[in-house]
Amino acid sequence: MIDPVILAQDLIRCPSITPADAGAQDILRRALTGIGFTCTDLLFGDIKNLHARIGTGGRHLCFSGHTDVVPPGDEARWSDPPFSATIRDGILYGRGAADMKGNIAAFIAAIDGYIRDNGAPDGSLSVIITGDEEARAVDGTVKILQWMGEHGHVPDAAIVAEPTNPDILGQEIKVGRRGSLTGRLTVRGVQGHTAYPARADNPLPRLVTYLDALATHKFDDGTEFFQPTNLQITTIDVGNPASNVIPGEGRATFNVRFNSLWSAKTLEARIRALLDDIAPGYDLAVESNAESFITAPGALTALVTDAVTAVTGREPALTTTGGTSDARFVQAYCPVVEFGLINKTIHKTDECAAIDDIRMLTQVYRRVIDGFFA
Repeated sequence: MIDPVILAQDLIRCPSITPADAGAQDILRRALTGIGFTCTDLLFGDIKNLHARIGTGGRHLCFSGHTDVVPPGDEARWSDPPFSATIRDGILYGRGAADMKGNIAAFIAAIDGYIRDNGAPDGSLSVIITGDEEARAVDGTVKILQWMGEHGHVPDAAIVAEPTNPDILGQEIKVGRRGSLTGRLTVRGVQGHTAYPARADNPLPRLVTYLDALATHKFDDGTEFFQPTNLQITTIDVGNPASNVIPGEGRATFNVRFNSLWSAKTLEARIRALLDDIAPGYDLAVESNAESFITAPGALTALVTDAVTAVTGREPALTTTGGTSDARFVQAYCPVVEFGLINKTIHKTDECAAIDDIRMLTQVYRRVIDGFFA
């Protein structure tokens, strides 16, 4: 029988700093093969990925996760070595404990328990694991899903095991995510001496005017499930070390987290219109790695909500806050929700997860599986 805490420790002890795997997926392959799954290693670029499935037809539920983790930072600041998987006072410490090796261990243990009690499901269960979520997210889940589509493995519903709860297990289920758009704005002028402004063209007043228009613009009021679209200026760069020189160029970068009222294309059009209303003469480069999406309340959200409430005694809110996740890729293939551990310590020194939470999360996933195949 798979113990989720022991499995989580085994995974944490693999220093799988993105994009390295460090043996983490080998541990999962052995565990899944041992309970009857057919496992396929999928190498895209330099990224190691894993697909596992039991069953060949019927209703198909998929669990999605990633074994790569962010760097631990200054290891001397950790109370215990970040890859030691130390347990103290009922808390498991280590990089990836919450994001997301503890979650992966919970759903593997839940699957193991289900199969031990019921045998193979009347349908299909699959697991997809990537090593490219914390980095570029180019050769990971998006490529696995393409492969699944080409080989007849598209699921009917999916759970992404992201840590979704701010403070206590059972608070939130993610039913969507905001989109993300980054803009790089450049305004050029003519360099010159500050004592002779007529012989120069200072681009910075125009840059400031553009940025003020963007930062103060109200894009929308939000929706039932989404916050208002939010634009933040993240850097302003001139590179001018001299106080008596008018610079020839100014640059700024901004990021927009946008809701389902926009696409990256329509949002870019609105931003360009705002800038054009002020004046021509700017350069704007735009990139987006995530569109917004929402899984409307329905059978999947009800199934996960009921499981969370039954185990934790709390009715979770259906939210879309936070950054991007691999759910943005999964949603193009099937309904998807995210639920996992507490995210208070993710990416921080002394990242951790309570042992009781890992065991409760295992129970939640087990109830989801039971309900899906009931």
